[in-house]
Amino acid sequence: MKTPEPAPLALHREHVRPEWIDYNGHMNMAYYLLAFDHATDAVLDRYGIGEAYRRRANASIFALETHVTYERELSAGDPLSVTSLIIGADAKRLHLFHRMYHGSDGYLAATNDVMILHVDLATRRSAPFPADVAAALAETAREHACLPRPPQSGRSVSLARRAGS
Repeated sequence: MKTPEPAPLALHREHVRPEWIDYNGHMNMAYYLLAFDHATDAVLDRYGIGEAYRRRANASIFALETHVTYERELSAGDPLSVTSLIIGADAKRLHLFHRMYHGSDGYLAATNDVMILHVDLATRRSAPFPADVAAALAETAREHACLPRPPQSGRSVSLARRAGS
């Protein structure tokens, strides 16, 4: 029996809400980040470190840095789906990369590169993930390392000219 090929996590779907539309008639940039935050929550829930974990363990996840690219517009009512890669994980941090697609037309609408930190809420300091969580995250990171690295991951904002521009 053949082992299945690694694939991004496909954990989040929703629709663009009318209140997310700006005066340009498309989804406002703040709501792309909100939808990506919903996708991050889905990843955290999958690994048992979401909201219920926060209440039970008095520990949580804080975002350290996030970068969004906007590829194509989304409009009110459009379905969207997000895939997630675990780019890397260490004892306290998790590097996620999300791709947002139009849920029925399939085009790439946006990407989100995010670094998050595990925090002990009693001290408000970073703390190691529980051992079982760290092992599960590391395993998925190893699987996802076999996939092509997204070109948007690790980008920064700059006015420097890109090759071919």
